[in-house]
Amino acid sequence: MRRLHYGMNLSLDGYVAAPGDDIAWGEPSDELFQFWLEEEQAVGLMLYGRRLWETMSSYWPTGDQQPGADAAHVAFARNWRDTPKAVFSSTLDEADWNARWNARLFTGDAVAEITRLKAGDGGPMRVGGAALAGAAMRAGLIDEYTIVTHPVLVGGGTPFFTALDGRTKLNLLETRTFPGGVVLNRYETRR
Repeated sequence: MRRLHYGMNLSLDGYVAAPGDDIAWGEPSDELFQFWLEEEQAVGLMLYGRRLWETMSSYWPTGDQQPGADAAHVAFARNWRDTPKAVFSSTLDEADWNARWNARLFTGDAVAEITRLKAGDGGPMRVGGAALAGAAMRAGLIDEYTIVTHPVLVGGGTPFFTALDGRTKLNLLETRTFPGGVVLNRYETRR
């Protein structure tokens, strides 16, 4: 059975994006970028909601060709292109991007498909996008949370956590600090 991870950068008040889908409040250091690169390289399948897919696919297909791209950005772009991706959306149309970017489009029940994918063999999966992760969270499918908190309050926007029907107990696996006061906490869901 595959493990499902959910992790993103978030503000101290718990948002992954400020109002207007603003994500410019985070200032990633080289060390933090390297951390995320290593996290992505360990993933066997990325699960994206539509909005995060549109953000990622607007830059990373050619991220290694951008002016000033350093070795870590080149590696991230190549890994992004090579890693299999499942995109969950009821509004996107499948196009030639699915073969070029190693992605499949799912338009049906996301929780049922994530459950099916999780039951299969392979490396860990990472869910990206707060709405898709929220559905997986409510269904009890998340095995690990990687919370990278930036020292900024944005006052609203897209929350990292969704409302749950009950408690989910977690075990702390790791705490780490990065330059600029950024703090990582990694938790595992108690089963």
